[in-house]
Amino acid sequence: MPLVAYLWVAFAMNYVDRQMVYSMFPALKADLGFAGAKLGLIGSVFMWVYTLSMPVAGRLADIWRRDALLVSSLVLWSAATLGCGTATSENSFLVWRGVMGITEALYYPTALALLASHYSEGARSKALGFHQSGMYVGVLAGGWYGGWAADNWGWRQGFLVAACAGIAYSVVLWWGVRGSGVSAEAASARSEGSVAALFRSRCYVALSAAFAAFCAIQWIVLAWYPTFLQEKFGLSMTDSGWNATVFVQVSQVLGIFGGSALADRLRKRWRPARLYVAAAGVFLSAPFAYLAFAAGTLWEARLASAGFGLFSGLLAANAFAAAYDVIGSGNRGLGGGLLNMMGGLSSAGMIYMAGIWKETIGFAAMVLWMMGVSMGTAVLLAWVATRYKRECDSSVSS
Repeated sequence: MPLVAYLWVAFAMNYVDRQMVYSMFPALKADLGFAGAKLGLIGSVFMWVYTLSMPVAGRLADIWRRDALLVSSLVLWSAATLGCGTATSENSFLVWRGVMGITEALYYPTALALLASHYSEGARSKALGFHQSGMYVGVLAGGWYGGWAADNWGWRQGFLVAACAGIAYSVVLWWGVRGSGVSAEAASARSEGSVAALFRSRCYVALSAAFAAFCAIQWIVLAWYPTFLQEKFGLSMTDSGWNATVFVQVSQVLGIFGGSALADRLRKRWRPARLYVAAAGVFLSAPFAYLAFAAGTLWEARLASAGFGLFSGLLAANAFAAAYDVIGSGNRGLGGGLLNMMGGLSSAGMIYMAGIWKETIGFAAMVLWMMGVSMGTAVLLAWVATRYKRECDSSVSS
């Protein structure tokens, strides 16, 4: 089985463990007393800790054994998942969500750096895009599983089963990745890898801004869409979790495969192609996010969420591959970690603010405002890629 397949399964499990909680909100509200902004903190605490851990995790991915980091991350986040299931209060649950954030942070920049080194430049978008599709499958499975487990087993048993599955898969993951984890770029990373080197790239900065704006919208959809559907259309936790994820995630997977193949093909003739495809994904997906929250019927909501998923897949397939086109190979872990941190900080803030604002200005108004911001950053990214064409044409990562 190819390396990317082992990592795909691990990444899908990563998102099952973090996503399933959003479909359990009513059960957590009844059992532990979560409500309002405190419900928003379940997502925000995880994202704040996760994203603030990214630079350190990314630097470790540049200088330590990547195979050991990947397997350790899976074992540790599974233990944190078990801790969530044993929590007896709001605060203890939030503490375990924070621990999950630290342990899951070790995975993502490490996996991306390993894949970028393992696969050739001409196939990089396809490899990273396939890996990224594991996120959407995990979100879909987690959204359904969380609601189903809460309705049928109870939320504690749901966390226990997910934790045991992760620990069991760690043995399989070690078998698949062992020996591939010694960083080929370790020496150069020590000498040339730095935050300053990353932010001298105007294309990387513009890509970070567009990615952060997109993630703010995406995580309103991922975290709050089940609640929106439940409240607007009177669905059960199982039905709201399913409807909030299946149409988005299936279409995102299609967008990822199409976007990655398109970008790899275009880049053979047009070196900044991944930047333009990523910008198109941000620009085109934002209006559909607004339409999803403004929908008057369940079928309108389904169609709009599918449109959001399809176009957001263009960005998901190419954001990190585009970053690796404009940063040095010694900065792959750090660059991926910082890019993910930018997206995570905006995501965490919007998840929390949505919990506060949903009763006042409403979801549709929030997303409409973010739509304007996202489309603006997409235009900026395309302009920078054109204005600084020489820099964006120079692939320094291969």
